[in-house]
Amino acid sequence: MHAVVLAGGKGIRLRPYTTALPKPLVPLGDEDVILDVIFTQLSRQGFTSVTLAINHLGDLIRAYVGSGSKWGLSVDYSMETQPLGTFGPLFQLRDRLPEHFLVMNGDILTDLPFDDLLIEHTGTGAPLTVATYVAEHQVDFGVLDLRGERIRGFTEKPRLTYHVSMGVYAMSRSLLYHYEPGIPCGADELILDLIERQDFPACYPYSGLWHDIGRPADYDGVNSSFKELRPLLLPEPLPVSAVS
Repeated sequence: MHAVVLAGGKGIRLRPYTTALPKPLVPLGDEDVILDVIFTQLSRQGFTSVTLAINHLGDLIRAYVGSGSKWGLSVDYSMETQPLGTFGPLFQLRDRLPEHFLVMNGDILTDLPFDDLLIEHTGTGAPLTVATYVAEHQVDFGVLDLRGERIRGFTEKPRLTYHVSMGVYAMSRSLLYHYEPGIPCGADELILDLIERQDFPACYPYSGLWHDIGRPADYDGVNSSFKELRPLLLPEPLPVSAVS
């Protein structure tokens, strides 16, 4: 099984932490960085190879990861010469990728079963499967239902729920041949294009642990509690005798 990890962003929202470090190398606790967690998870779940899409401070990522042997993975690299968005880097990789593969942002911490997502995707017939999460938002105001110049309804401080993308996807290589290499393409653009073509993406609902480390407050919260989070993200493998 193969994964593409997107690690080319500048991490602007996470400054000042990303002034000198790329976001995937931001430390967690005393021993780990984000890529340590992701690569360990992938290796334990049966993935054998990873393509790292890099750009901003990419040499630091390459120096840290190397061949990937530390995690039992074979890692190769794709260097972006310009920002290409979430899916843009994949268009120039299409001849190097297997028929089905995982794609994920390099700043995600989750206990999502990546292997099961990829297996489920292969049976859907969809070009893309999006891992989804139910997020809640508390509105701090009374919400009015207006029809013309009349108020027909009122809800006091409602709690809204949304299905959001987790930044983890399973994809089929054939999808990539619809797009020209070198063209920037965000997740929103690709998904909307698939909907317009009525080649609808599938979803993989998940309700477990998920943290998107996008802003300093997000990172501070995860980092301060990483001692408790680490066993959930990286549970100790069962002894061979227990498995048998």
